[in-house]
Amino acid sequence: MKKDLTELVFILDRSGSMSGLEADTIGGFNSMIAKQKKEPGEAFVSTVLFDSYSEVIHDRLKLENVPALTEKEYQVCGCTALVDAIGGAIHHIANIHKYARPEDVPEHTMLIITTDGMENASRHYSIEKVRSMIETEKEKYGWEFLFLGANIDAIETARHIGIDADHAADYCCDSAGTAVNYECLNKAVTAFRCAAPIGAAWKKDIEEDYKRRKK
Repeated sequence: MKKDLTELVFILDRSGSMSGLEADTIGGFNSMIAKQKKEPGEAFVSTVLFDSYSEVIHDRLKLENVPALTEKEYQVCGCTALVDAIGGAIHHIANIHKYARPEDVPEHTMLIITTDGMENASRHYSIEKVRSMIETEKEKYGWEFLFLGANIDAIETARHIGIDADHAADYCCDSAGTAVNYECLNKAVTAFRCAAPIGAAWKKDIEEDYKRRKK
């Protein structure tokens, strides 16, 4: 494996229910990427936007070459094909690692998933299939997964697809909640790239904000 190289995959909800949060999502994501560019080490970045379908807008770009997310790419519409987005991303990255030279495979791989609603549109992957894929990548290759969910039980939803409770959090789906999300994700990604263990501390501010403001 290639030391000090991290594979980062962001799977972001852009379904119709995200309407009104476009600027907050774009700003939060771009701010996080800008901060990550200043951190030591190398990284590949993939970004998958999903609604009724998935669109890969960054496909393993070197971190320093990742362009800003804009309103052109992040246009909300459609339903929530969450499971298809996760399954497709895992399949793509796992295949690349499988056929790469061992010395070219990133030392660390993390998938960060955010959604503001229940799965309701996937056609290609089942929950059971995605859970099996996640468990395989975690156990055999040490991949990590973070799951942020609004308007659902994020802990339970994450558990159904094989993601630990410590790596999942409920958040408030509004401007302030989105800002807290990306601040915490930036800290979690920074720690992960430095090979620090990812426990539950990364989501402390998200959970405190949610408990304080949930309706």
